[in-house]
Amino acid sequence: MSSSYATVLRTPGAARLFTSALIGRLSYGTVSLSLLLAAAGATGSYARAGWVMAVFSVVSVVLFPTRAGLVDRFGPRRALLPMAVGYAAVLVALAAATWTGGTPYPVLLLLAAGAGVCAPPLGPVTRTGWSALITDPELRRRAYSLDTVAEELLYVTGPLLAGLLAAVARPAVGLLLSAALVLPGTLALAFAVRWAKAAPVAATEQAAPRSWALIRQSRQPLAAAAGTGASLGAFGLLAAVFAAQYGQAADVAWVEAALAVGSAAGGLAFGAIEWRAGSATRLTVLTLGLGAALAATALAPNVALLAVLALPAGLAVAPTLTTAYLLTDELAAPEQRTRAGAMVNAAFNAGGSAATALAGLLTARVPLSVCLLLAALPVLAATLVRVGGRARRVTVAQELAA
Repeated sequence: MSSSYATVLRTPGAARLFTSALIGRLSYGTVSLSLLLAAAGATGSYARAGWVMAVFSVVSVVLFPTRAGLVDRFGPRRALLPMAVGYAAVLVALAAATWTGGTPYPVLLLLAAGAGVCAPPLGPVTRTGWSALITDPELRRRAYSLDTVAEELLYVTGPLLAGLLAAVARPAVGLLLSAALVLPGTLALAFAVRWAKAAPVAATEQAAPRSWALIRQSRQPLAAAAGTGASLGAFGLLAAVFAAQYGQAADVAWVEAALAVGSAAGGLAFGAIEWRAGSATRLTVLTLGLGAALAATALAPNVALLAVLALPAGLAVAPTLTTAYLLTDELAAPEQRTRAGAMVNAAFNAGGSAATALAGLLTARVPLSVCLLLAALPVLAATLVRVGGRARRVTVAQELAA
């Protein structure tokens, strides 16, 4: 396994791409908790801080494909650098506004929206970079697996770092750190690799039809990402309720840890093993496995067994997301890959947000075991969506050639 990933990193330009992406994306690992705690300290209300976070998240997710499309159209250097400068500037402004109390609440909301508008799409850009660097399908799958696992680990270590800064200094320092990370990381990423830019819209087709065509063509990975995000979002909230009901609220950390460990192990194993089935078939099998594993958590009688049952579910998380990105990369034209990857990200985040809110409503009306069973439905439903038409024929040909 180690030699497989070493081969990826020995590819010319790969180490530079991977390192710069890690630096820039760590900013997204530290910013969420830092913004929540800083806004709560400045407003004196976690409810208001939650709305600040909601504005930042919603604006960022809604505009994510649009920002990625700008990278496809104008290239990473011309598109990413203004985004990074604007994003870092708004984070510095948020740090100043939350350093002490007294900033009007509407100002915080406007700044949060500004941060969401400017946030550079570093994940999709990194995956497009991998596609440009590595042409061998098996080696590219390993690169995507390594990238997905690394990104997940950043979202574990980032909040820990933000919490430490909040404890020893103040939460606004975490916002300054996020700004300091995103600038050099994005700058290095923008110069790490080049890829094809989109042709002018006037010379090809109208933008809207092309966007709808991309959505139809990528419907299977989009459905898988949305279903995975929805099921994991609901499960995360339900696990917290379960821990509070059957033990202590803090015990949910063991469930989250089991899910994270399983995801990291599954992602690394997925990248190292050689698979004969094509991406479309693998994605169907993986989403089915993830849904079945999440449904099994409804049988848990206590927090310890819930954590044990969460481990096999975690094994399928990173492979499912990796395969969704890979299939999107196969289905999209080279000049649309960044936008297509961003759409997968947006689908995952949107599914998670919607399902978390719905799960919160269900817990007051439906038994917890039934809620856990229902949490598996979105990802199971995603198995019904398959690529079709020309895209499906291409995928089948790839499977026969494997």
